[in-house]
Amino acid sequence: MKTIDDLGDLRGKRVLVRSDFNVPLDGTTITDDGRIRAALPTLARLADAGARLVITAHLGRPKGEPDPAYSLAPVAARLGELLGKPVALATDLVGPSAHQVVAALGDGDVAMLENVRFDARETSKDDAERGALADELAALADAFVSDGFGVVHRKQASVYDVAQRLPHAAGLLVMGEVASLRRATDDPARPYVVVLGGAKVSDKLGVISNLLGKADRLVVGGGMVYTFLAAQGHTVGQSLLEADQVGTVEGYLADAAARGVEIVLPVDTVVAPRFAADAPATVVACDAIPDDQMGLDIGPQSRELFASKIVDAKTVVWNGPAGVFEFEAFSAGTRAVAQALVDAGAAGAFTIVGGGDSAAAVRLLGFDEARFGHISTGGGASLELLEGKTLPGIAVLES
Repeated sequence: MKTIDDLGDLRGKRVLVRSDFNVPLDGTTITDDGRIRAALPTLARLADAGARLVITAHLGRPKGEPDPAYSLAPVAARLGELLGKPVALATDLVGPSAHQVVAALGDGDVAMLENVRFDARETSKDDAERGALADELAALADAFVSDGFGVVHRKQASVYDVAQRLPHAAGLLVMGEVASLRRATDDPARPYVVVLGGAKVSDKLGVISNLLGKADRLVVGGGMVYTFLAAQGHTVGQSLLEADQVGTVEGYLADAAARGVEIVLPVDTVVAPRFAADAPATVVACDAIPDDQMGLDIGPQSRELFASKIVDAKTVVWNGPAGVFEFEAFSAGTRAVAQALVDAGAAGAFTIVGGGDSAAAVRLLGFDEARFGHISTGGGASLELLEGKTLPGIAVLES
């Protein structure tokens, strides 16, 4: 991939930067600014070089038209605080306000266009429709820097098509993400352990299939584990279960056994009668989940088991929490996994937190991010790289 240095002298040039600022909001308050902070090195590098920054990003899932609930105004305000300089926000994407704001930029100044998903062409499956929007975005800039790793697995106008219309480069964030994840997939130091969690097995089918040929050990927790337990013949009460995936998981278990890949499942689980922060929690064995209870976290024996299967690794990738970490009563499993990664890292392992809820959990639970080898900003993009897929937003930067 071309780097920012390959773009040459950027002083006075308008640089369109695709960032990933899809941050969680409580009303208009940003509850986790991790993705904004992750973008700072690239933005500061460009501003210091005298470029005139034009940032495009999305927030939430607006239905292809303006929606005040998804305005990037809170993001622009927070970015301005972190950069220590004002960030002008256009009130549209490629309309009069965008042109006016960009025209007013001086060297090193920063502007942000309104939510790119306010325009339905951004996510269109029609190449011509996306291309038309990309033409309008390209008219606002002299060069393009792709730095939104969380969207590089999408063939979207501001990610893929605009790179075909301008001199382009990968930002520091994207470069770091790709290098770290390929370090874990191309030639990992062994033992190579992958910790998978989250709600659904179906979200991770591709990555499980690919990793059975690469990883030495798969440690499975989260809501998805109950489909694994069902595949072993256990009843799982009211726990999250994808009944249509039980046969697939049975195949994975057999394949893992044939390949000599260890699959580690919990032996006990924390159950409750309902999905609520104040629900009474009880620990039961994984083969004795009551019919009227649902599993919401791994139990204390499983926490010790998981930790013992992580700490001796030389490469660890973690994607998906071990339980409902947002509820204090069901956060201990995810906390134990995070601590095990920290301990493995301290012993010399290269550790990756694979974005999404795992990265949010690290911050919510108060861990020092510097104690992990790499914390990804893109859950879906991370998974697809681990699956071995070609990511459109990366492939276009390599052309």
